[in-house]
Amino acid sequence: MLKYLLHECIQVNIPAYRRLIGFLSNMSQTRPWLLLLYALPTRRNSERVHFWRKVKKFGALPLKNGAYVLPDDPVQYERFQWLSKQVRDGGGEATLIRITEIEGIPSEKIIQAFNDLREKEYDGLARELATLVRKKGKQHPMLGRTLEKLERRFHEIQEIDYFGCSASQHVKILLRQAEAAPARIQPTRALKAKDFSKRVWLTRPRPGIDRVGSAWLIRHFIDPAARFKFAESPKAHAGCIPYDMYNVEFSHQGDDCTFETLVRRFRIEDRAVKALAEMVHDADLEDDKFKRVECIGLHRILKGLCRQGLTDEAVLAKGFECFDALYTDLKKA
Repeated sequence: MLKYLLHECIQVNIPAYRRLIGFLSNMSQTRPWLLLLYALPTRRNSERVHFWRKVKKFGALPLKNGAYVLPDDPVQYERFQWLSKQVRDGGGEATLIRITEIEGIPSEKIIQAFNDLREKEYDGLARELATLVRKKGKQHPMLGRTLEKLERRFHEIQEIDYFGCSASQHVKILLRQAEAAPARIQPTRALKAKDFSKRVWLTRPRPGIDRVGSAWLIRHFIDPAARFKFAESPKAHAGCIPYDMYNVEFSHQGDDCTFETLVRRFRIEDRAVKALAEMVHDADLEDDKFKRVECIGLHRILKGLCRQGLTDEAVLAKGFECFDALYTDLKKA
């Protein structure tokens, strides 16, 4: 049974309201949300554009035509109040509802939908940062301004990242690379795989091409008994070895992705692995450095598996099968 509290109702008699009630009765929720229903006259194009820009700026989640959702807190409530007034002032109608329980969609799915929106925004920012990292050695006068613009955009996305989308970590890593002075990666002593035996390796949730590929590399060439855990931060996991996380040893270094960092640090000389490193680099950083396209499709598949709701462990297992097959093909080539 749908339970809700009608906190503010502005011009309740909206067709969209009645349509949405039928939609909402099929959903389930365990945390409070703010639901804004609105209708603007079709001739009011400028008001529509203004409204769309506002809900996008606030990071609101579209449910259906004429409905947006935000987490229920005082800041978001005030934002939706103002939008309701603006819709009404523009000749439209609006209803603002505080929903305490909805049937049919668990809170995890709505939270995931918010994170999917933020992930697309972070991914777009990551592509621009990867391009900037590639150009930073050319000392172009506009690079500093471009970096400042991208940093501002990152903070804007963080402001509406209500549920801590894991894609933000990748952007943090790229920002650190972009901020660093152009320099070659300094030689470091080779690490011995035997010193990293039977360890627990920690990385971020929703693993993509670099994290899955690095886990495969660890399991096959560094620590055959490796176990993997997932968390947003290594702070509460002191006994684990973090990788592909912000400000850790095994992560992006210089122009290298994490897979390449591990290959370099452990002096892995396998030719097929080195080819894989180039493929992972191009798929992860999207900078076309090595002109390798083999892992781009795999990168999209891994993202799709995450969006299907598979556990991180299941995504890792399926990714391992793909890397096994690709490595076998490269060895026989």
